Amino acid sequence: MHPTQLEISRRDLLISSAATVAAIGIAGGAAAQASRNEMAYTTKLTFTVNEEGRELDVDNRTTLLDALREHLHLTGTKKGCDHGQCGACTVIIDGRRINSCLTLAIMHEGDAITTIEGLGKPDDLHPMQAAFVKHDGFQCGYCTPGQICSSVAMLAEIQANIPSHVTDNLNAEVAITPVEIRERMSGNICRCGAYSNIVDAIIEVAGTKA
Repeated sequence: MHPTQLEISRRDLLISSAATVAAIGIAGGAAAQASRNEMAYTTKLTFTVNEEGRELDVDNRTTLLDALREHLHLTGTKKGCDHGQCGACTVIIDGRRINSCLTLAIMHEGDAITTIEGLGKPDDLHPMQAAFVKHDGFQCGYCTPGQICSSVAMLAEIQANIPSHVTDNLNAEVAITPVEIRERMSGNICRCGAYSNIVDAIIEVAGTKA
């Protein structure tokens, strides 16, 4: 082959390769753009909060805690550690307590959620709220909404005869004892150290004696 022909062939090859790469890049970019445009970043959500039907259109990444506080303005549920370690954000969902900072709002479509605002009112306190007041189960009060929600759900667990790690006899009815209460409430931290008063409040509501 003549050197001139060889040079032209190399040039044509480079041009052809560059054109192919460009075409693939454009096609890939268009496909990615189309995919991004079709992706839904928000979701319409319907659930029941404190016995009231609520609808939200939230970012898919929104936690239940932020949905309650920022969208529904139910600020009684507190944001503490935001890592599920302190329990300040505890709410009751379909009868079970849950750390609302660790779950996405869109995971609770159709669920029944109870926050501290749904347990009682200032002139009509829930028995657990009244017991916390009576026994001084709080100081700064920041953890109290989570403590109370957790206490209410925890007593329901015991009444349903659900054992814990400290339950002695799995074949017998679970007894409401200070040891059981402390174990079951261990996920709710009180930085003021009002634990003994919290236990007293729970025991009173349970109708037992320490």
